[in-house]
Amino acid sequence: MFLNYAIIVLLIGAAIAFIVYIFTKNDSSSMMKLNKDGRTYTVEQMTKFIKARMDEITRTNLYDIGLSEEELKRRKNKKYELKKALKGCTYGDVNDKKYVKELIFDLLHREYGVNQVNITSAIDFDNVEKLTTIDKFDILIYMYKQQFGYNALGELIKKYNLDDIKTIYGAATPSYVITPEEIDDIFEKEYDYLSFEDRLNILSQRIYQNYKGFSVIDEVRDMNIDGVSGGVSGLPESFMYQVAQLGDYIKQTTEKTVPRAYDSVWIFYHGKSIQMACLSFGSYAELRRVCQNIYKYNNPGQLSDTNGYKINEMKDGSRVVVVRPSMSESWAFFVRKFDTPNAVLENLIRQPGKEAVIDLLKFLVKGARVTALTGEQGCGKTTMLMALIKYIYPTLNIRVQETAFELHLRKVYPNRNILTFRETDTVSGQEGLDLQKKTDGAVNILGEVATDEVAAWMIQMAQVASKFTMFTHHAKTFANLILSLRNSLLKIGMFNNEKVAEIQVVNVMNFEIHLKKAYSGERFIERITECIPVKEKNEYTFDHHNETTMEGKMDKFIDNATHYFTKITETETYVARNIVEYHNGEYVITNRISDQNLEEMRENMSEEDQFAFDKFVDKYFDIPTTGGTARRVVE
Repeated sequence: MFLNYAIIVLLIGAAIAFIVYIFTKNDSSSMMKLNKDGRTYTVEQMTKFIKARMDEITRTNLYDIGLSEEELKRRKNKKYELKKALKGCTYGDVNDKKYVKELIFDLLHREYGVNQVNITSAIDFDNVEKLTTIDKFDILIYMYKQQFGYNALGELIKKYNLDDIKTIYGAATPSYVITPEEIDDIFEKEYDYLSFEDRLNILSQRIYQNYKGFSVIDEVRDMNIDGVSGGVSGLPESFMYQVAQLGDYIKQTTEKTVPRAYDSVWIFYHGKSIQMACLSFGSYAELRRVCQNIYKYNNPGQLSDTNGYKINEMKDGSRVVVVRPSMSESWAFFVRKFDTPNAVLENLIRQPGKEAVIDLLKFLVKGARVTALTGEQGCGKTTMLMALIKYIYPTLNIRVQETAFELHLRKVYPNRNILTFRETDTVSGQEGLDLQKKTDGAVNILGEVATDEVAAWMIQMAQVASKFTMFTHHAKTFANLILSLRNSLLKIGMFNNEKVAEIQVVNVMNFEIHLKKAYSGERFIERITECIPVKEKNEYTFDHHNETTMEGKMDKFIDNATHYFTKITETETYVARNIVEYHNGEYVITNRISDQNLEEMRENMSEEDQFAFDKFVDKYFDIPTTGGTARRVVE
């Protein structure tokens, strides 16, 4: 009986062992096949591995491993450094990004076993036919970056004239766009053999941008361009939910003939807004991920449906604006970079006649003139303002008030006495302005006058507590600038009379520098305008007392009364006089600066600059004032 039980147990055990052997064998052969086919070496699988491995490194409790004191200290430092880099790379810190990419490179090569053969399962470098347009773009940027650094994209655009205007997609009018076909053609001309190290670097970048980076714009954002944005064209996600209502039209979109919001990548390059039709985020989820991460530097708060936008900066000084539904129709972001190294007047003003214009701008700053820099978005106002700061005398302390840090003047002028304030959730701009009055500042700079409250700050700055003020504004004409500032004063309740408010504005305004961006992307100063307040005179007389007849008295009285009421109801409170204008590709002196401004400018200059200024005035302003009709071509 016992023997029978023993035989039964042995048979059952053998059966179980056989089943386990079969399954183990199948799994083993399956795994061998998996490795042989290279399916585990896809970008997706390697990204999962990197995420898990990074998580393991940063979460491991080092005290449980039993390390020596020296090794424990070393491992703790490396762990801290990695955690810091993982956080910093999402803020736009290129050094932290480099550190994380190097670690990814090592993990892929040493732990995951990526080699010359299986790397082609992720990106098939040996078979050009299988490379996507994004693969080709990434390879081209990597190749150019080895030679040109962060000028890689600019050099690529310049070499192949990718910023030329062109008509595509059957559009009625031409536009600036870089097409997939252009990238394919360039790749055929440029592609050369890449070493295994180069290939693994490209793969590491791809995994990094999917893990901690900003998807397809990760390398583009680092380039020396004016800015990059996404989610600003194509069909929004909410639109795609209306399939039942839209019928046949939506059927066309399912064939991928109509771009989605996640296909939207645009760059701002030399004043041109260029669509990168060769790039795509690939999904709405990926676009949303980028928007949710790109603004996080210095913890500005949560982007939510209630608070549908965020304005912030990145670690490299770039300004970033993010919007989301339901405030906007789709998730979108705007990164604006400022060309700090080239923020000098000689680089910004290059057209004929530039010498006189550059000298005039220098003297306006040295002469402590309240100056507005105006123009449309992207015309170069902020960069021009950075350049002008150079000519403020070092003896004058500079205080800056901004909505978000943009100017970063201390990066450009580290030896100057400069301090910048900005609004926060708990400290208003007005409180910041009041605080500035107690910080021994001499010159006030306003990054941008874009709201009624900021306009009121500007008037306050110009009237009290500062030697002079400089600011930027989006006005199209000088009259629009005055009206906009006047209306802002009325809206916030500082004044209730239009004329009184306008008088306040024109009495503090001295000059306007209006910048313009041409259709071709060229940026230039369209005009420099002087504001001359109209001084009212009381011409009322009492001559009617000398008349002997009642009729004579009444005639004189009526004349005086008519003249008086005409004067107080006059709307003209200033004269706008163009000092410099841009005509036919060159700068032209059109009028002489008023004697009052000339004298006040001299009073604020050093003796050496006064001498140079007098020579400048004798050379260029020896012309009659005609209100804008006289012309003297600048030599």
